Amino acid sequence: MTLKDLAIELKTSPSTVSRSLQDHGGISPEMKKKVRELAAKREYRVNSFASNLRTGTRSTIGVIVPMINRDFFSNVIAGIEKKAFEKKFNAIICQSHNKIENEIKHINTLIESNVAAIFVSLSLNTTDFSHFERASKQGIPLIFFDRVPEKTEAVKIVIDDEHGAYKATEHLIKMGYQRIAHFAGSDHINIYKERKKGYMRALSEHGIKTDGSLIVNNTLEMETGKQAIEKLLSLPQPPDALFAASDYSALGAYTYLRDHNISMPADFGIVGFGNEKVTGLLSPGLSSVDQYSIGIGICAFEAFYDKYVIKDKKPTKKIQLEPTLIVRGSSLRKKQDE
Repeated sequence: MTLKDLAIELKTSPSTVSRSLQDHGGISPEMKKKVRELAAKREYRVNSFASNLRTGTRSTIGVIVPMINRDFFSNVIAGIEKKAFEKKFNAIICQSHNKIENEIKHINTLIESNVAAIFVSLSLNTTDFSHFERASKQGIPLIFFDRVPEKTEAVKIVIDDEHGAYKATEHLIKMGYQRIAHFAGSDHINIYKERKKGYMRALSEHGIKTDGSLIVNNTLEMETGKQAIEKLLSLPQPPDALFAASDYSALGAYTYLRDHNISMPADFGIVGFGNEKVTGLLSPGLSSVDQYSIGIGICAFEAFYDKYVIKDKKPTKKIQLEPTLIVRGSSLRKKQDE
């Protein structure tokens, strides 16, 4: 059912039908009533994308995340949608699956859909940011969150990853662990670079020398976590604890230790990053850094709305939220106040 079909049935023009559905002042109440009744009867729905392209009105936003099947990203999306729906915006959700080629395709699709803004968390292999320039040239605001480009004039919403990592590592030190390993991500991604910095700062400030053999890069998934912990435990001087930049690599190490009867936290301590739901369902529970994910989503939309919709003059380029260390049984070797 199209506008033209409705117009033929009502013996009027498509433009009259369109203006009636938009409650245009130049259309009589009688005609508006006829059009709406027939539209409801025929289950006609306005094509919002086509309408946006015709009128220049933008009431849809785009969100690009690496993956949806992570609590962090699904919670950020929930936060964005919560505020977007309150302000009568719709959202298109896209996944890059951590591939820049998918990210580029989504950017182009969202530009063609004439969205009001694009919210992005970068894929793992994004090192070239030229595809975002097209959106900027089209006047579409970019709001980056979590994984963000370091050099950009766009709005960025992040947590203090360095401080979160520092707190996680310091907690392990206070629990009596001395040889603390680190599962890291790639240094070209801001969040993993910052988490490694926090880990190293905590060691340094507590008089522990950084041992490069205990740092394993590009270890963010369960399987790589299992493989990495097995290699680390075979070292002449193996680690007695682990701070992982991802809950999933931490879970890989956790599974390996459990399967090999290595007691947590007595013989080995683990802290992850992300506070995925599963971390609280294990026994012992997996300590982790909570990223305030829903709050990131809320802040991201509010930053867009304040800056680009109500035109708040206050400059907003970077919003940084504080993470929270959630201590559970995997690292609680002593009482907290000891």
